[in-house]
Amino acid sequence: MEQKAPICGYRQVPVTNRQILAIAIPMTVAYLTTPLVGLVDSIVIGRIGDAALFGGLAAGAMVFDFIFVVFETVRSVASSLVAQAFGRGDSLEERAVFLRAFVIAAISGFALALLAPLIASISEWFINAEPALTAAMDLYIRIRLLSAPAALINYVILGYLVGRAEVGIGLFLQLLLNGMNIALTSFLGVYLGWGIAGVAWGTICAEVAAMTVGMVILFGRFSAMPKISPQHTLNVAAIRSMVHLNGDIMIRSFALMGAYILFMRQSAQLGTATLAANAVLMHFLLFAEYFLSGFATAAQQFAGRAIGAGDRPAFLRAVRLTAGWGFALAGFMSVLLFAFGEQLVGTITKATDVRTEAVPYLSWAIFTAPSGVLAFQMNGVFLGASWSRDIRNMMFLSFVTFVTALFALGQIFGNSGLWAAYHIFLLVRGTSLLLLMRRRLRTTFAK
Repeated sequence: MEQKAPICGYRQVPVTNRQILAIAIPMTVAYLTTPLVGLVDSIVIGRIGDAALFGGLAAGAMVFDFIFVVFETVRSVASSLVAQAFGRGDSLEERAVFLRAFVIAAISGFALALLAPLIASISEWFINAEPALTAAMDLYIRIRLLSAPAALINYVILGYLVGRAEVGIGLFLQLLLNGMNIALTSFLGVYLGWGIAGVAWGTICAEVAAMTVGMVILFGRFSAMPKISPQHTLNVAAIRSMVHLNGDIMIRSFALMGAYILFMRQSAQLGTATLAANAVLMHFLLFAEYFLSGFATAAQQFAGRAIGAGDRPAFLRAVRLTAGWGFALAGFMSVLLFAFGEQLVGTITKATDVRTEAVPYLSWAIFTAPSGVLAFQMNGVFLGASWSRDIRNMMFLSFVTFVTALFALGQIFGNSGLWAAYHIFLLVRGTSLLLLMRRRLRTTFAK
């Protein structure tokens, strides 16, 4: 993209509704293809008709998701730093950020692959399920973790492309990855009869294929550019800064997952039906998050670009426009879910007692979309600006507030109290970062 010349000491960054949508819409489509993979995996194993295999897949996928949610931070950090370099017009640093993140991802991925037996053993101990389910989970984890290097490198490739606002290529790679995943898991798992091993190997093949195509695209581009020195790429201070950013975002991810686990744990204290009902209703929050993540990604890209360019007005425009689109989409989703919420609950579960328990709390789940807009959007803004310490600290504040509300309100109001506490968690996450943003603006754009 052609950049305008700097004016008044900074580079001007155009931020328009069209540009916001050009990033948000493709990334929303890309994010929405991800849950389809898990759905197809479940259908593939479900056709075999073995409850132990189905449970083993669910448990193994949960372990894998836990690990990769933590390591997905490499994508967010790469995207933010590339966007800042892009805003400065520093193409050399864009490549350097990619290569540093690539090295970190590759080392982390190979470490996870080597530790697969240990991770599988720890997971078996933690889940403590019947032998047949444990054996299926163990097989899935040991095979699936072999894809860790390719999976983490794919995060870096996507982060680089999003940081440069090249979301078309990013969408293509995500569709390739998820499309091949669906096709190969179905072919290997059902047609060849490999079962849960086929599901895991199908995912590995898809990850490797997407990584290969992505690397061919990027290194074909890099080969036509001026060479970058190893000293620049392996700059110790820059690598240390990247690792520090990853650490802060990892801590934030742990706290986020801890809140979800605590919510489900307290749901279990109210009975099996309540636990199952809340698990169903949580799909509404995940559905909202997938839709709103496209605008959070746009906020991250434009905030990072504005920070790199030193353009405060562009930063504020990015915040204002992404917030406007986010609230508009959340409102539309709430209306849609109010109209079809009960039917969706019935689609997710056929158990009558679970549906009966879930419907009275449907409104709590539906309103997680507007409650979570600021949380998702501000997280994108702060990631783009690399204000990772603030993300970490405000997540701690939100988590402590959530735990306090969860036990206090849950004891008084039962399941309604649990949902109220989760809304408080979302609201505190968003508003705390919004209030802190004013102070950060004064110091960041002090020049």
